[in-house]
Amino acid sequence: MLKIRQTEFHWGRQTYIMGIINATPDSFSGDGLFNEAGWVEQAVAQGLRLVAEGAHILDVGGESTRPGAAEVAAAEELRRVIPVIQALRQVTDVPISIDSYKAVVAAAALEAGADMVNDVWGLRMDADMAQVCAARQVPVILMHNRSNPRNAMQQARLGGSYVGTVYQDLLADIAAELQQSIDLAKSAGISDEQIMIDTGIGFGKTVAQNLTLLNNTTYFKALGYPILIGSSNKSFIGYTLDLPPDERMEGTAATVAIAIARGADMVRVHNVKAMSRVARMTDALVRGFN
Repeated sequence: MLKIRQTEFHWGRQTYIMGIINATPDSFSGDGLFNEAGWVEQAVAQGLRLVAEGAHILDVGGESTRPGAAEVAAAEELRRVIPVIQALRQVTDVPISIDSYKAVVAAAALEAGADMVNDVWGLRMDADMAQVCAARQVPVILMHNRSNPRNAMQQARLGGSYVGTVYQDLLADIAAELQQSIDLAKSAGISDEQIMIDTGIGFGKTVAQNLTLLNNTTYFKALGYPILIGSSNKSFIGYTLDLPPDERMEGTAATVAIAIARGADMVRVHNVKAMSRVARMTDALVRGFN
């Protein structure tokens, strides 16, 4: 069990929902808020709506991680996320996660009211990130990532995708690299109870690799940590169904259901209302109705 503020997470009892708030101008899913007038107020309204629809955690990010996206300077990322976190903290006690791999951004976000860190590079991009999380004793999500801009392909209608990413053994390689992130966390003083893992759907994997990875989520239970799956609206769904981001609801629902059936403890989604219902129904099937 993990308690964050007033929320208790009992792993294995149900699937928890992480709702996405993109404080960016260039989200792949088209829901970025940063360019719009009154964007902080809109982000807060979105956050409250997501909570009402069933989100257990709000994940605030200020840098797009879509294939081929340009890196954002820390100062700009801070300008995007800190006002949103501060404003959300004033109106809700729901846990807030900062989606960043930069230690300076994570530290400022935690000071502003965030409760945990979602690091898409699993503590491997910024050498100071593990210490920031350990010093604050906050939960951290360690994601697997082999993203390389040279392997990113762009297609106007379907968006970015990775091609040519080579694994000797897809599942074993990802598990080994996740274990490296876990070891970094523990060596810094982060406790087992504060660690979650994310297999990194969409990050440095081809369409076929993403499908295989998602279908084998159970494999990663052996690492011994709660599993977050973030498949929502991603390009592997679009390339599989030949659909743009705004038409991937059903595809996302299928990935959420399969991920839960294969052992996911939390799903990170854009459409909380629909995917919360999918999660509850899938939980009734695989965990038992209560």
